[in-house]
Parts: sequence; structure tokens; C-alpha cells
Amino acid sequence: MGESQRFQLGTVGALSLSVVSSVSIVICNKALISTLGFTFATTLTSWHLLVTFCSLHVALWMKLFEHKPFDPRAVMGFGVLNGISIGLLNLSLGFNSVGFYQMTKLAIIPCTVLLETLFFRKKFSRSIQFALSILLIGVGIATVTDLQLNVLGSVLSLLAVVTTCIAQIMTNTIQKRFKVSSTQLLYQSCPYQALTLFIIGPFLDGLLTNQNVFLFKYTPQVLVFIVLSCLISVSVNFSTFLVIGKTSPVTYQVLGHLKTCLVLAFGYVLLHDPFSWRNILGILVALVGMILYSYYCSVESQQKANEASTQLSQVRESEADPLLGVESGVGLVGEGGAAKAPAWSSDKDVRA
Repeated sequence: MGESQRFQLGTVGALSLSVVSSVSIVICNKALISTLGFTFATTLTSWHLLVTFCSLHVALWMKLFEHKPFDPRAVMGFGVLNGISIGLLNLSLGFNSVGFYQMTKLAIIPCTVLLETLFFRKKFSRSIQFALSILLIGVGIATVTDLQLNVLGSVLSLLAVVTTCIAQIMTNTIQKRFKVSSTQLLYQSCPYQALTLFIIGPFLDGLLTNQNVFLFKYTPQVLVFIVLSCLISVSVNFSTFLVIGKTSPVTYQVLGHLKTCLVLAFGYVLLHDPFSWRNILGILVALVGMILYSYYCSVESQQKANEASTQLSQVRESEADPLLGVESGVGLVGEGGAAKAPAWSSDKDVRA
């Protein structure tokens, strides 16, 4: 099996793991929040990250991956920023209507595209832009209902979008810059994320729910669902870093909207949530956008692979053919083994 095939299988596996684990944790958390009344989302997320760190520490002890320290300031900044972005998203949901919160999540894709274009000079083809537009329209039809605006909620949403985009771009950039795996980055950043959310979580949850997380009545059923949610979160956090590292922040957001559509569908089938033709139409349009995005990404990846292969073959041909080597400016090797410059080198080359 070639390296490209292994990479493709790894990417598909990461995407599948992300979808399954994310849908599972949403269903679990929905039961925990809606049915059992445990509405402390930010504090619960800090527990998720703490359990994730402990699980990775056990995996490190079992030598399932190698610890690779790198710039501690980058790790700390990344971890704190990730924690703040999660807190801001929860605040955005608390101070806005559900419809406006969904619009906030939709805004993450165009904001990510804009930031990567401005600061990383990344180019998105018109085909990719068209597919993303179809996707956003479909998710908007399926999820956005009311758009009740308020100043505080709008500011929180803007901050949530910007911090989330930067955090996800950093996830991809750090892995490539420092040559660390998703597991190594998650292991090192988890403590900072967990600590940030553990400090601000009870305050934010109290602000949003007017309840104290430490005074909540923890029944055996509530504890079982909390433990189950924390265990599933290990897979969610791991697959998130894995997907962004193997693909891109934009692809991860596309996957996130696929999960949103799946959650809506599961909610209708399993939990008998209210559903309308508008939801169905929106999901179908979003699926068309996702299929187009996947197709265009696959085509462009194949084109880049073919171009790289063509360039590599040209380089090899120039190395094999002395005449081509001379034409490309490569020196000839003389009898003494020293490289001779081409006969038409400039005076500057001779003097050098």
C-alpha cells in the first residue's frame, strides 16, 4: 500500500471517528442537560479535557505515543485560547437566540477562509467557494429559525467566531511547524485548556443558569451520564486534532456542519424532536454542498499530485541526461572529478 493510500485511509478513519464520536456525545449531553437538568456546559467541558489528559497520560505510560516537547509559550497560548473560545461559544448560546447562535457557527467557515487567505496566502478555487456557499445555505435553511439581535450577544458571537477560527488555524499550523502529531499536541495543550475552563466554567455557568454547579444534586443516573460523556469526549478531542492536522480547519468546519445535520436527523428518528420540510430541504441542500466540496477537494488534490509527479520526473530526466543537465545550468563532471561550469557561463560566474 502506497503512502498516499495510507494517508487517505487515515484521513477517512479520522473523519469517521470524528462524526461518530461527536454525534454520540451530543446525544449523551442532550439527555444529561434536557432530561436530567445538568446545564453546566462549560464546567462539563473542563472535565472532558481533564479526563482526556489523564487518558493520554496513561497512553504515554504504555508507550503508545512519544512525548515531544516544543515551544512552551506556543502550547500555553494555544491551550488558553482554545479554552476561551469554548467559553465564548457557550456565552454566545446563552445570550443569543438559537437561530443567531447557528448563524455564528455558520460564520466560522467564511471567517476561516478570510484569515487563511490574508495571513497564509492560501488560495481557495471558485469551485470550493461555490461548494461552501451551497453548504452554508443548506445548513442555514435547516437550522436558523429566528434572528433576535442584541448588542452584548453580537459582540460575544463575534469574539467567539474570531477566537475559534484562530484556534483551529493554530491547531493545523503548530502540528506542521513543530512536526508534532495530533496526540502530542493534544497531550501538551490539554492541561491549559482544562485549567482555563475549570476556572471560568463555574462562573459562566452560574451567570447563564443562575445555579451553582457544586450545589447540584448528583444522582447515580447523572453521574453515569457524566462519566459516559467524559469517556466519549476523549475520542471527540482526539479526532478533532487529528482531522484538522490531516486536512484543514475549513474541512473540519464542513465536517462539523455534517454532524449538525446528522444530529438533527437522529433527534427526529430517536428522540422524536419536531421536524419540518424546511429541515429536510436544508439537510438535503447541505449534503449536496458537502458532496461537491469533497469532490472538488479530491480533484484538486489529484491535480496537485500529478503536477508534483510531473515535476519530479522532469528533475530525474534532467539528472539522467547530461545535455538536459547542461541546459538547466547543472555543471558537468570532468576527468578529475571536479564540476565544470557550462561553456556559456557569464564573466561574473568565472570570477566567482
